[in-house]
Amino acid sequence: MISIKKVLNSSVVLVENNGKEMIALGKGIGFGKKIGDQIPDEQVDKIFLEVEEQKSVQIVELVGEIPFEFFEVTRDIIAEAEKQLGKKLNSNLYLTLTDHLHFAVERAQEGLTVANRLYWEIKSYYPQEFQVGKHALELLNEKYAIELPQEEASNIAFHLINAQSEDTENADGFKYAKMIGGIVNMVRYSIQKEIDTNSIHYTRFITHVRFFVERYYSDGLLEDTEDQLYKQMWTLYPSAMETATKVKEYLEKVYQATIPDEEIVYLGVHINRLMKHST
Repeated sequence: MISIKKVLNSSVVLVENNGKEMIALGKGIGFGKKIGDQIPDEQVDKIFLEVEEQKSVQIVELVGEIPFEFFEVTRDIIAEAEKQLGKKLNSNLYLTLTDHLHFAVERAQEGLTVANRLYWEIKSYYPQEFQVGKHALELLNEKYAIELPQEEASNIAFHLINAQSEDTENADGFKYAKMIGGIVNMVRYSIQKEIDTNSIHYTRFITHVRFFVERYYSDGLLEDTEDQLYKQMWTLYPSAMETATKVKEYLEKVYQATIPDEEIVYLGVHINRLMKHST
């Protein structure tokens, strides 16, 4: 049994469980209830958030403003995400994602959209989370008769990635994605042609950039071994190497990094392929 500390609405209550203040939800669990009443465990869909004392008022107000149906949608999305990813997600996701979905639907109903500048990076670097985001998009569009943009799938994926923050790989995820995004945007801008982001050449380019970023953060960048190859690339593919050099200058300026020419050579190879297959 769980003791009620405050009824937020008919389906969301503030409770005390094992001496800790938490938010619990379940259809109708708050209806007709008052402080001190007990709730059987089986009536609670999910105790999803331990409330930090200093944030208690803000969280209680926030949850009280969100219709319960959004929590149900979030529950289904998280269940699908945990199934596809094969891991449990941070319980704080129930609040952060529900709040995001509620806001996204409100924006769509008002005809407003918010872009995600890391759309392509999240789509390429976190394909599983992105697919769950697309599934969530379909649920929301059907349930609320709206048309959320495809970029919203990456916004949802963003929350799923963040909810894996206890995993070392994902704790660094956005640091990686930010660098990937900077490199990709620099290349796309420099090429100034339409790039087929569904092509095998773009996929290979993204994969190469991803591994470059991983090498950078693990202090495993390639060492300069063959100056002749670097010179040859400038002779054969000057435009690609010029773009690759812009990337090098960008990284050295923003990250105070020293990027070996060997890395620029292989980046130039992939940029050249992109250029050849762009229109």
